[in-house]
Amino acid sequence: MNFEVRLSPDALADLADIYDWIAANDGEARAAHVQDRILAAIAALGQHPERGAYPKELLALGVRDFRQTYFKPYRIVYKLESSSVDIYLVADGRRDMQTLLARRLLAG
Repeated sequence: MNFEVRLSPDALADLADIYDWIAANDGEARAAHVQDRILAAIAALGQHPERGAYPKELLALGVRDFRQTYFKPYRIVYKLESSSVDIYLVADGRRDMQTLLARRLLAG
């Protein structure tokens, strides 16, 4: 079964921010490469979204609604619905993920 993969406005903004930061600090070619690899990891979720692990920061809070995949060090956090995969966050995993996940995913 193929799942529709949808990116939230926040996830799209995350991708743009990652691209801009890498382009400014490491060049546009490197930024394009990283963006392509992140997008490939996102696209792969359309085939096998159940492969993703539960983020440990959310498991510690008893939350099993979200899963994650990687293009290291970038973490892609998503929710699996009946026929779709909704991407909520694309972030550098070296950040304070506990705070970021709580603010972005649980503040509602």
